Amino acid sequence: MYRDIVIESLKYCIDHKSLRLHAYVIMTNHMHWICSSKDGTLLNDIVRDFKKFTSKSINEAIINNNNESRKEWMLNLFSYAGRHHSDNKNYKLWQTGNHPEYIYSAEFIEPKLRYIHLNPVRAGIVEQPE
Repeated sequence: MYRDIVIESLKYCIDHKSLRLHAYVIMTNHMHWICSSKDGTLLNDIVRDFKKFTSKSINEAIINNNNESRKEWMLNLFSYAGRHHSDNKNYKLWQTGNHPEYIYSAEFIEPKLRYIHLNPVRAGIVEQPE
């Protein structure tokens, strides 16, 4: 359910925010992506909008999901994080900032792609990266 919010937001950013998504993985508590911009839009702006929208949507989904057994724990965690960061009012889902790396060659991107593809394998979520 929460993963679907992230995927739909990525699709929206592709269709409406100039995002080019080259590779990504959604893990249980973080995600990695290799992306660029179609028209020179700053990636920081795209990531900011993505994080703002998904944070709001996931928090609403948690609040409205009566079957969510972790609801109280997650909302308390996000509320605590929100109170301790001036850039947030209520809940904080994502870390502040991001960790971009400029991809300057095929040799540089290969280990990044391998890391992204093997991340869920190492975590035991899947057996094969495919």
